[in-house]
Amino acid sequence: MNNAPHILVVDDELQIQRAIRTILTEKGFKVTTASRGEEGLTLAATNEPDLVILDLGLPDMDGVEVCTRLREWTQIPIIILSVRDSERDKVAALDKGADDYLTKPFGIEELLARVRVALRHSASRQGTQSKVIQAGTLMIDLAWHSVKRGDEEIKLTATEYKLLAYLAANHGRVLTHQSILTNVWDPADANHTEYLRVYMRQLRKKLEVDPERPQFILTEPGIGYRFIADV
Repeated sequence: MNNAPHILVVDDELQIQRAIRTILTEKGFKVTTASRGEEGLTLAATNEPDLVILDLGLPDMDGVEVCTRLREWTQIPIIILSVRDSERDKVAALDKGADDYLTKPFGIEELLARVRVALRHSASRQGTQSKVIQAGTLMIDLAWHSVKRGDEEIKLTATEYKLLAYLAANHGRVLTHQSILTNVWDPADANHTEYLRVYMRQLRKKLEVDPERPQFILTEPGIGYRFIADV
């Protein structure tokens, strides 16, 4: 268990705490729990977990504030787990640095899948993986700025490539409209979602076998997009 990923669960519902601890422990993870935001922040600083599962409705502070304070000093993955399912709450948490968002009640397999993706993405951010992203027959080489489907090179405009590179580099994460517009275009364009829709349509036409049923660039309705890679 010494090398097992360490997960910090911050949730004031003891039944949820126990359930998540049981699920993750059975899968070989080390689990620490906290019931309050301040306690969670202290444990995150002292224990340096590999991932945080964070509830928004904590008794002493909002989970979005916890997320904001964590992002002041760490880039460990944060998965929000909350009964709040409004687009506003999801966007607020994701814009403050959360990597993913699950609504209660949740499925065990879905939770485990999100945990695995977040941990893999964290490893790639730390430079332990190649700069080549594989997604089905697509291969995106971030170092050489090349995109191929099998042996065929796909020609992209500079903006299309920049958009794809940002999505692929953050594969598995939910990226909000605002974060994509700010990073691919400019902070002044953060509200121009029409830019994003046009370029996303063009990108899917070039990358997807069926642009109407995308496999790689998935829409998170009202929130943003998620890129699905093989790793």
